[in-house]
Amino acid sequence: MTARTNRSKADQDPAQWMPPAAEARCTYLTDWVTTKLRWNLTIDHTERNTLRDLATTCPDTDLDYEPV
Repeated sequence: MTARTNRSKADQDPAQWMPPAAEARCTYLTDWVTTKLRWNLTIDHTERNTLRDLATTCPDTDLDYEPV
């Protein structure tokens, strides 16, 4: 991720921002969800619905994480 891309993301979740490169989106979603699961972080209704919708574009993606 470039510094410019990182600045455009700021502290937005996937409901507000996704990587501009389509080939990076499944990796970004996987990293986002596994981080939330690993650290037992909450999500709001909009974020949950967005993650579910976006996950349909990554059908063969596995989530591997270790709970903390």
